[in-house]
Amino acid sequence: MKAMVCREFGEPEVLRLEEAQPRKPGPREVRVAIKAAGVNFPDSLMLAGKYQVKPPFPFTPGLEAAGDVIEVGAEVEGLAAGQRVMLMARRGGCFATELTLDAATVVPLPEGIDYVTAACFPITYGTAHFALTHRGQLKPGQTLLVTGAAGGVGIAAIEIGKALGARVIAAAGSPERLKIAAKHGADILIDYNAESLRDRVKAVTDGRGVDVAFDPVGGDIFDQCVRSMGWEGRLLVIGFAAGRIPSAPANLVLVKNFSVVGVVFGAHTERFPAESAARFTELLGWLQDGRLHPLVSQTYPLEEASRAVRQLAERRATGKLALVTS
Repeated sequence: MKAMVCREFGEPEVLRLEEAQPRKPGPREVRVAIKAAGVNFPDSLMLAGKYQVKPPFPFTPGLEAAGDVIEVGAEVEGLAAGQRVMLMARRGGCFATELTLDAATVVPLPEGIDYVTAACFPITYGTAHFALTHRGQLKPGQTLLVTGAAGGVGIAAIEIGKALGARVIAAAGSPERLKIAAKHGADILIDYNAESLRDRVKAVTDGRGVDVAFDPVGGDIFDQCVRSMGWEGRLLVIGFAAGRIPSAPANLVLVKNFSVVGVVFGAHTERFPAESAARFTELLGWLQDGRLHPLVSQTYPLEEASRAVRQLAERRATGKLALVTS
């Protein structure tokens, strides 16, 4: 097998394509031939040594993929050799042609869903669904604010917010990005590089603010989200793509009675795999029904993983990026 290997922390260019030895599955593990892998912002953090998960050297990044089952462990049920699957790997390993991992994180792939789409689905749509339903308690008729709305997880949050019956405000940094958000169902568009996010949210909500804010950007945008919250709202902390990790002023949290809520989907999946399996069953059904439309804007061969990770880390991508193994 081949894998993109990191032997020291640094920029995305530290990755090198190497030959590796496949690992036989344990009793509860599955060995998968990877056809495509999704690229995510945490991949760049893992390479830099800044991610909450720090695998020992040498390691291979990549948190999600799709492919075919090669071999299953003796205690694995519901999966068989030759089956098409998608998977999550919180500790990495997907930037490779094969991966052996816990069967609990492997999901059968329905017919009609291609490998590239499936590879770019678990992290963004799983995170958005977990955030909005479990952590954010979003209800029909409520107002949802999504920042970074043209990125992979932003698009997922827009589509899932609409599926849950919310009114969705999409915020992004250019008219071109907002066009993408509109195409995926956003009701109201805000260019936060051209106008005040707080002032515009106040105007379009008649001064009430939003019920739920979904923020994968952090930095100054998080500060604006704090000032856009409505009474007893939920501000969902997804990530810090802008680079600065912000702090919430406790006085504003107090006077608006709103909550700042952390969202770590991967860790939740490890603790409660059955809940995530049910979540993906619902999401894949929505995908088959045409309610979800993942955007994969570009694919790269496996050996160009560094290039894909850099494009995402520098926020130059829209939707998702994928690596293909053949």
